[in-house]
Amino acid sequence: MKIQETRNFESEVKQLLHLMINSLYSNKEIFLRELISNASDAADKLKFKALSNISLYEDDNKLKVQISINKKEKLIIINDNGIGMTRDEVIENLGTIAKSGTKSFIESLNISSKKIGENKQNTQFIGQFGVGFYSSFIVSNKVSVKTRAAGIAYDKGVFWESTGENNYNITNIYKKSRGTEIILHIRENSNEFLDIWRIKNIISKYSDHISLPIEIQTYDEKKKQYIWEQINKAKAIWLRNKSEISNSEYKEFYKQLTHDTADPIAWSHNHVEGKQEYTSLLYIPFNVPWDVRNRDYKSGIKLYVQRVFVMDDAEQLLPKYLRFIKGLVDSNDLPLNISREILQDNNIIYNMKNMLTKKVLNMLTNLSKKEDIYNDLWQKFGLILKEGPAEDLTNKDKIIELLRFASTYNNNSIQNVSLTSYINRMIKEQKKIYFLTADNYLSAKSSPHLEFFSNKNIEVLLLTDHIDEWMMSYITDFKGKSLQLISKKDESLNDFIKKEDDINHNNQNIKELNTFIKKIEDLLGNKIKKVYLTNRLFNTPAIVTTDTNEMSTQMAKLFAAAGQKTPDIKYNFELNPNHTLIKKAINIKDEKYFSEFINLLLEEAILAEKGTLDNPNTFINRINYFLSVDKK
Repeated sequence: MKIQETRNFESEVKQLLHLMINSLYSNKEIFLRELISNASDAADKLKFKALSNISLYEDDNKLKVQISINKKEKLIIINDNGIGMTRDEVIENLGTIAKSGTKSFIESLNISSKKIGENKQNTQFIGQFGVGFYSSFIVSNKVSVKTRAAGIAYDKGVFWESTGENNYNITNIYKKSRGTEIILHIRENSNEFLDIWRIKNIISKYSDHISLPIEIQTYDEKKKQYIWEQINKAKAIWLRNKSEISNSEYKEFYKQLTHDTADPIAWSHNHVEGKQEYTSLLYIPFNVPWDVRNRDYKSGIKLYVQRVFVMDDAEQLLPKYLRFIKGLVDSNDLPLNISREILQDNNIIYNMKNMLTKKVLNMLTNLSKKEDIYNDLWQKFGLILKEGPAEDLTNKDKIIELLRFASTYNNNSIQNVSLTSYINRMIKEQKKIYFLTADNYLSAKSSPHLEFFSNKNIEVLLLTDHIDEWMMSYITDFKGKSLQLISKKDESLNDFIKKEDDINHNNQNIKELNTFIKKIEDLLGNKIKKVYLTNRLFNTPAIVTTDTNEMSTQMAKLFAAAGQKTPDIKYNFELNPNHTLIKKAINIKDEKYFSEFINLLLEEAILAEKGTLDNPNTFINRINYFLSVDKK
């Protein structure tokens, strides 16, 4: 029974089609790469399914893609004999976009009727969102599809057609051959693609390494008949000897593999033999995938077994902190029917993961020697690499070498300081690597905790990413130097204090100071842990610190952001005895005035440390109190 209907596109597809038809790719030829890539995937899926059901080949196991051109009718026909599609699959794949995040992607382009022309550069990302088929409409005013899934009846074929506007037509047809045929009705402004040589050049450029034959129909003048001529080498690039592969070939394969339009930053091609045999081809991308910072982002590693494609997004092959790496692995040792569940506990995969991780880290280490390139890479993927010290204890030292930080040395927010370069600049008496965590660079740079270090010319790392406090809890030392958070109590700073600077050698009466401290401790009670006089301050009257073994302010914020309850932090209250306000406080006799004065200093210090107060109204009332009285 022939079932014919007209269906509307979902709204996201409409927006994509509107973008493509009105804005176009900056490079229109990309449509052919997308369609051939889809055909290659269809062939890979058929090969995999046929491992357990040989009848799916239907007596035709010579997989290929064939392209023919009809100049008179202005048609390009792309035909493959891969897995094909059922009616439901056609509706799902061609009428909707199942890829999560596509809506956010479209919104990020700010698509509107007024701005369409301004978004040409953004269309390069469309292939990355699993919607490469729709690139057909860049060059076509109508697209027709004939398809039949392998193994189903001839009369269960499907015909799909659309002009790329609001809807599409779909009906059942009789189709003897399995696979998918796409008919492009070429627009007037795209007639260049009706030239055979143009098509050959595009395929040579983008799809030469597709591992199944791509043929084009040509006319043989001698035989006076049409023949099929193979265009591509049809040998997977990763199986070829590295010495035979040019840099341009590696780059073009990367683009075909990932649908990226920019050249990769670097790649590593390796063949491993011995107890295990596998080939890997791994790339560091130039462009940042839009959702790569999400821990649920799928790995870009494809898994092949004995040259047969098995699965996309084989996340078991690399740790999560390297999820931005793209590429493939082809194993000779895994069973062809391997599943994700089996991969999880497979010793071969475990060993392979360790080796691949080392390869990637070596690649990153080599790049880190090229400062400009690595600084750009770090700005793109540094936040993800910061997950490494906690996730990969085996390679922690290598990962730490790759970390980059902002620092008081550079006096800017750019994260380009390594721990090695920090150690090389340490002053003579320095035994620790000092760092400060804060909500943002301006808060860190203006923190009163830096006063002592600036005065002593000691460099401090400024860490302002949310992950930093958690990451640093896994980095306790580096090359024999312990790491010290400067907002914590640190007795070792006394090593930097000269005798004449010591508070015990100033002109203040020691007994008077001890009485002053006791008076503050009695006043504040449980609000603080302990009161100290400090040499750490020069321009600020007071700061709060935490003890070395207690939770820091930023760690508490991290827990709170994750919805976890944290214990109240009891701060140490450290006072600068040389500051005018502290000298004034010592001489205050009025109890109420003294109480308000000390509490105001404490709240100022907590505000500088946390960026917030539990009760800002009390703080404001205290300020108003001092503005309204004149008391000494």
